Amino acid sequence: MSKAYTKIAQIKSLDSLRERLAELGVELPLDEQPLSAAEKSPLAESWDFSGLKVGNRWAIHPMEGWDTGRDGAPSEHTLRRWNRFGLSGAKLIWGGEAAAVVPEGRANPNQTLALESNRAGLVALIEELRGAHQESFGTLDGLVVGLQLTHSGRFCRPNDKKRLEPRIAYHHPLLDAKFGIDPDDTAVVLTDDDVERLIDAYVAAAKLAAETGYQFVDVKACHGYLLHEFLSARRRPGRFGGDLEGRSLALRTIIGRVRDEVPQLAVGVRLSLFDFVPYATSQEVGKPMEFAGISPYDMAFGAKADNPMEMDLTEPVELIEKLVGIGVGAMNLSCGSPYYIPHIQRPAIFPPSDGYLPPEDPLVGVGRQLGAVRECKERLVAKGINVPLLGSGYTYLQDYLPHVAQAAVREGWVDSVGLGRMVLSYPELPADTLAGEDWKRKKVCRTFSDCTTAPRNGIISGCFPLDDYYKVMPERKELADVKKAQRG
Repeated sequence: MSKAYTKIAQIKSLDSLRERLAELGVELPLDEQPLSAAEKSPLAESWDFSGLKVGNRWAIHPMEGWDTGRDGAPSEHTLRRWNRFGLSGAKLIWGGEAAAVVPEGRANPNQTLALESNRAGLVALIEELRGAHQESFGTLDGLVVGLQLTHSGRFCRPNDKKRLEPRIAYHHPLLDAKFGIDPDDTAVVLTDDDVERLIDAYVAAAKLAAETGYQFVDVKACHGYLLHEFLSARRRPGRFGGDLEGRSLALRTIIGRVRDEVPQLAVGVRLSLFDFVPYATSQEVGKPMEFAGISPYDMAFGAKADNPMEMDLTEPVELIEKLVGIGVGAMNLSCGSPYYIPHIQRPAIFPPSDGYLPPEDPLVGVGRQLGAVRECKERLVAKGINVPLLGSGYTYLQDYLPHVAQAAVREGWVDSVGLGRMVLSYPELPADTLAGEDWKRKKVCRTFSDCTTAPRNGIISGCFPLDDYYKVMPERKELADVKKAQRG
């Protein structure tokens, strides 16, 4: 069983939080009091994204619900989520929803599509969001909305929510074993010609995004999905593998062509800044899969080859420098993958059904992510590169999220703070913070991981514990049954 880590809800003061952080050896910036916009909060400051004025320092990460139609068109659940993004008060909607650029690249059969056949669906999403923002705040000034473009690679499930149909950059001995991929199956590995056709699909999707009103696209390269996997494809032969120039070629080619062919569209990249060894799924405390026989361990982007449980940001910083050089206007930095190292990517006390009990206090994971972005920022500035960086990993801070977010921006650790899970339960958090409104503690995400456990078991995603909309759904009982069976 896991050690009983102190839950954030049990930490009743800033002093107590400081004491806990000191015990853990975790450094986090922490302001005494969140300020309102009228009090000149750093979070209220505008900033520039490739010539687009972003009205404040709050951002919303892409949040999927596994709830579109099979044709990719938004359902009422999808539209409600985008409506809540709009009323959040955040001025940057980073990609909104991961939109697959080809049908076979979907992570589930109910993922939205960035295809001409779903043009009306993409329009409906952005109109719903903008309408909610206009109604809530009386203006669209400073609101910047993008669309995230993706191919799920190793985690494709285009036809059945429970059946993987992977398309991979290379065979990874540990991930192949974890997800049941035959290491001798050459058909699942994308050929160079496949990659070229996929690049065309990304560019077509970007053109569609611009035509349907999106101001930028996020070319997704994070969380173990295809373009992220290519970044660790040292073992792949040919022009899309080997050294960093080859491993980043697909990503860079997509971006270069989008900048050339859709010049009115800004481009961002959500990047997993570092990755580690996969962990085994277990009801016990998480442990990394055995990797002693793999030396050097050259399959984790942003990790040390001689110790793949430690970061090495040399290549990630070099990659960001390359991307900025070809026109990327902002970087949204995450880490790892929710599929094989969820405690690294998404710190939480309560694991999802395909996870394991946390092997560290989740505050350590928060500190790791925020510290990595800070280090990346410092290295880039030292090179004369001032690209705006967005940060992830803040939700576990819960009641103290605004205190840390404000301090992180004020102290220059990060330029914009992104929210993910928190928005499912408490979408108005940015607006309440900037308005100086009282903190709605009953809506604060406590990282129960139901929003992950549900889709892992073929159920739509949402905040079943705290959002009244999901509480009354029959899927709530279905999820409860899944969790009960999991506990045995």
